[in-house]
Amino acid sequence: MGGRVSADFIVIGSGIAGLRAAVELARHGRVIVLTKADPGAGSTGYAQGGIAAAVAADDSPARHAADTLAAGDGLCDEAAVSVLTTEGPAAVRQLIEWGAAFDRGPDGEPDLAREGAHSVRRVLHAHDATGREIGRVLARQIAEHERVSVIDHTVAVDLVTDQGGRVTGVRYIDAHGQVGEALAPATLLATGGAGQVFSQTTNPEVATGDGVALAYLAGARVGDLEFVQFHPTALSVPGHPRYLLSEALRGEGARLLNHRGERFMTRYEPDGDLAARDRVARAIVREADLTGAPVCLSVQHLPASTVRARFPLLVELCARAGFDLATDAVPVSPAAHYLMGGVVTDLDGCTSRPGLFAAGEVACTGVHGANRLASNSLLEGLVFGARAGAAMAAWNGTSWPSRIGSGPAVARIGPADPSGWRDVHGVELEEQGFRDLMWRQVGIFRDGPGLGAAVATLEQGWQLLRASPSWFPASPAEWRRKSLLTVGRLIARAALRREESRGAHSRTDFPERDDLHWMRHAYDEGVGSDPGLTPV
Repeated sequence: MGGRVSADFIVIGSGIAGLRAAVELARHGRVIVLTKADPGAGSTGYAQGGIAAAVAADDSPARHAADTLAAGDGLCDEAAVSVLTTEGPAAVRQLIEWGAAFDRGPDGEPDLAREGAHSVRRVLHAHDATGREIGRVLARQIAEHERVSVIDHTVAVDLVTDQGGRVTGVRYIDAHGQVGEALAPATLLATGGAGQVFSQTTNPEVATGDGVALAYLAGARVGDLEFVQFHPTALSVPGHPRYLLSEALRGEGARLLNHRGERFMTRYEPDGDLAARDRVARAIVREADLTGAPVCLSVQHLPASTVRARFPLLVELCARAGFDLATDAVPVSPAAHYLMGGVVTDLDGCTSRPGLFAAGEVACTGVHGANRLASNSLLEGLVFGARAGAAMAAWNGTSWPSRIGSGPAVARIGPADPSGWRDVHGVELEEQGFRDLMWRQVGIFRDGPGLGAAVATLEQGWQLLRASPSWFPASPAEWRRKSLLTVGRLIARAALRREESRGAHSRTDFPERDDLHWMRHAYDEGVGSDPGLTPV
C-alpha cells in the first residue's frame, strides 16, 4: 500500500480493546485499523478461560473489586478497579445483545465458572474459546460500519509527532515492504502484550511489545513493567508449543500432581490449586526443583465426557502432543503470559503524549496492580477499549487532559558494563539467545546479580542500536528485534530497580513485600523526553 492515508481516528491492533474502540469511534468518523497479521492473530483469540463480570445473583461489583485488589497485592489503582468491575456487567450484557454465544446452564442463565483467586463463580465462557467468540462478535460489528477500514499485515514502526510532541499518526511497513503513513488527530495503541520477549511463553508470535516500544520511543511514560505474569499451566512437552492450559481447568476441579501422583499445592499455599497465578507458578517451579521431575495437571477423576464437552480446544491441543487430556496426567510448567505494566494512561486511555491513547494489555491503568486476577484481561479490553474510543471521539484536538499524576522519584541505575551484546544485527546474541537470557535472568525468580548481568548485556545492545545509522527499521523483522530489545531492556531495568517481592515480581534477594519503600508505581519517561530512562 505505502503512501499516505488519513482518517479521523487510527487504531493500531485488532484485539478486543482495539475492536471495541473502533465500534465506538465508527459513529463519529472515519477509522483506520492497522493490524500486524490477520485480524484474529493476536492474544484475544488465544484467551480460553473466559471473561469475568459480576452478573450472578450472589455476586457484586464490590466483591469482584475486592478479589481484584487482593490479587493485585497492594498495587492496584482503586479507581481503575472500580471502573472495571462497575462497568463490566453492562459491557458483557451488551456483548450478549450483539450475539455473543456464552455457554448457558439448564436454566438458560450463563454457565459461570470459577478460577483462581475468585471468591465466587463469575467467569462467562464459550467452551474454551471465549476470546475467539468475543472477537467474532466485535469483528461483525466492525464489518457493519462502512467508515472502518482494516489494513492487515501492516507493522507499525514509528509514531509521527509534531514539533510540540503531539502524536499525529503512525509510520508503518506494509505487506509488500513499502513504508507508509497513516495520519489522524487521535491514535490508539491496542497492540497487546510482550510475551515473545521470553523464550517460554503462551503468547502468539505477534506479541512483541510493539505498543510499549512505539510509545516509549516517542517519549510517552511507561510503568510497572517489572510485573510480568507467568501463567502456571502451559503444556510442557519438548518439541511442542507452550499451549496454554486454561485456569478454567482448575476451576472445574483439575489437580496439580507431582511425579508421584501426589497433590502438593497446599504445602505451598492455603488456597491450594486455586491460589493466585503468581503463587501457583512459583509453587510448581519449587516442586519440580524439589523432586527433580515435572509437575502434571490431571482431570482423570472427572467424567471424560464432561471434559471433552467443556474443553474441546484443549483436548485437541493436548492430542497434538500425544496426550489425552481427559485420561492422562499432562505435564505443565509456567510460561510468560501477560504484561501488567505498559503505557501509562488515565481512566480514559489518555497517555502522557497529546493525541496518543492506549487500551488493553499495552496500557497501564493500574487496574491489575502487581498481579492480574484471572479472566480480567478480556474485561479490561472491553471496558477500557470503549472508554478510550469515547475519549478519542470527544477530544477537541486542542487542550490535552493532564490527568496522569507524577509518581515518586526512584534512583537511577548506574552505568552499564560495556560487555555483552556486540552487534545488534544478529551476529552474537540473536533473538533466541536474547529470549533465553530474559527467561533465565528476568523470569519467575529474579535476583540482583542475574538482573544486573542481564541489564548490562541489554544496555550495550541498546546503545549500539541507538548509535546505528539505520535507526528506522528497514523491515518488519528488523522492527521485531528493535521492539523486543527495547521492551526487554525496560522490563529488566524495572525488575532490578524494585528491591522487594510483590505479586508476579519475585526477588530471591529481597523475598519480602516492602510496603514502606515500594507500595507505589514506578514510571519511566520515554526517550523522546530523556534518553537516559529517567524515572519520575
